[in-house]
Amino acid sequence: MSERGALRARLDLLAREVAKFGAVGAVGLLVNIAVFNLLRHTTDLQVVRASVLATFVAILCNYVGFRYWTYRDRDKTGRTRELTLFLLFSAAGAVIENGVLYLATYGFDWNSPVQSNIFKILGIGIATLFRFWSYRTWVFKALPAEEAARPAERFLEQRRPTETVEPDPVRN
Repeated sequence: MSERGALRARLDLLAREVAKFGAVGAVGLLVNIAVFNLLRHTTDLQVVRASVLATFVAILCNYVGFRYWTYRDRDKTGRTRELTLFLLFSAAGAVIENGVLYLATYGFDWNSPVQSNIFKILGIGIATLFRFWSYRTWVFKALPAEEAARPAERFLEQRRPTETVEPDPVRN
């Protein structure tokens, strides 16, 4: 494969990964905003506390989508490590996301429902860039090329015709 073809293939894979990440993220965004507004309008929680709770509900939903759809072909051997790193980087993203809302709410006194939603979404956007980089780099690590090829090799080995022994006419 030419250098140009290899670059195109890598960009195609990245584009698919970004699209899947975005689809899972869109579901997470809907969950996050819905839970945030539900908590904000039905409880006496402060804006940032409601946002933090909504963020963590969305994080749990996103883990399922990322593990079983976006990054389903990635290394699955260290689930404890993966989940620990996922929660660590998700918490850092939550600080970024809710830090923007905190600054808008308590730094600038922008606290109307519309303003809160705008800054919540802005914070989610900034945190998403961090999460995409950290998840693909540290959490859902790509398998080395030779390990990724093993399942295909095993599949091919299973599909090879097995040696058959013709019945001995003398014994029958």
